[in-house]
Amino acid sequence: MSERESGNRREGSLEAPTRHALDWKSADFWNHDSLTRELERVFDICHGCRRCFSLCNSFPVLFDHIDQTATGDLASVPKKAWWEVVDHCYLCDMCYMSKCPYVPPHEWNVDFPHLMLRAKAVRFREQGAGVRDRLLSSTDMVGRIAGIPVVSEMVNAANRSRLGRRILDHTLGVHADARLPEYHSTSFRKREARRTKPELAPQPTSRTTGKVALFTTCYCNRNEPDILTDLVAVLEHNGIPVTMAERERCCGMPKLELGDLAAIAALKEQNIPALAALVASGHDILAPVPSCVLMFKRELPLMFPGDPDVMRVAAATFDPFEYLMLRHAESRLATDFRSSLGKVAYHVPCHLRVQNIGLKTRDVLGLVPGTTLTTIERCSGHDGSYAVKSEFHEISMKIARPVVQRVETAAADHFASDCPMAGQQIGAGLGSDRLPEHPIRLLRMAYGI
Repeated sequence: MSERESGNRREGSLEAPTRHALDWKSADFWNHDSLTRELERVFDICHGCRRCFSLCNSFPVLFDHIDQTATGDLASVPKKAWWEVVDHCYLCDMCYMSKCPYVPPHEWNVDFPHLMLRAKAVRFREQGAGVRDRLLSSTDMVGRIAGIPVVSEMVNAANRSRLGRRILDHTLGVHADARLPEYHSTSFRKREARRTKPELAPQPTSRTTGKVALFTTCYCNRNEPDILTDLVAVLEHNGIPVTMAERERCCGMPKLELGDLAAIAALKEQNIPALAALVASGHDILAPVPSCVLMFKRELPLMFPGDPDVMRVAAATFDPFEYLMLRHAESRLATDFRSSLGKVAYHVPCHLRVQNIGLKTRDVLGLVPGTTLTTIERCSGHDGSYAVKSEFHEISMKIARPVVQRVETAAADHFASDCPMAGQQIGAGLGSDRLPEHPIRLLRMAYGI
């Protein structure tokens, strides 16, 4: 008898979900037979519940495979098909945080995202990864090469060319219709190094030091540096001095989605000491991409629960709008807005929702007089690399369709997402020349700075 069929088990849980550390240094974590048994256990529970069918495509794939068997049982599904379920999970954590009634502290102890991560990690150790997946997850290396002036022009031209995109599709498996970001030869870090910074005296609050160290992120540093420029302008307008670590590497989220845990450990050893030193000198850490914030806030502490520096960095890391609202609560946020934003269609990324901090971006933008917001809490289907892969792109756009429809219905003056890649995904779904605007850009516009 399976656990879900046992009569002495309680059905579901009303407690807040709790997360166990990722036991990735144990031998059992890497044991293929042990992994198979746990996949079978959890898949059987999911089959009996099906509450998550409306989230990512992992669950429809699982349920379709079961329903297509003659018996209607998981046991009749070939184990090869189980890996399709793994491939469709992009670790958004929404099933864990908002849907599953069997997460800890429930006795069934279901952690679907961490199980999918374990499966990806075991497969990566046993089989490695293809060229495309290694390239898409090597954001530092790709950014450095594509950021060379002449190279950036060539890369951007190829990404805009139908011929270039067809070649990418056939050779690497990057879908010809997926939006790819542009690369800038002058990164934000280069811009910032040349800029004369104003002298500002920190004004601390009970939860913030009033001094910020930016983790610029691979994406914003090389692909959309204007987001960081806008963020610095908003922070300095609020009297907050801004600095950066002398050097930074990728936060590790792309490698997490690949299952390359050893690479994450190496990146952690390069990032955490520098960030911990900044925290020790009285700085708070901000990053403009929710996935990067989540990596430092939650994923690294779950991978390295005994590392005090990891925990210090996690406690001092904030989403920008979370930070601004904390300061607003103690009258430390400038409200000298000069312009209304009109109607804003605002998309909340999954990796921001699972931080469990509330809708702080909505709350800050809502302070701007004459501004109305349509808030959309659904997945855009992008996931950093999932949406650009040839085999997943069309599915990702299907996942995005309800978000796109909400944006269209809102008939807003602006549409925005805290995740720049999610914003691009929504823009692609709209199929027009309209471009997303990061919420921090909207806030800067409202300030008129």
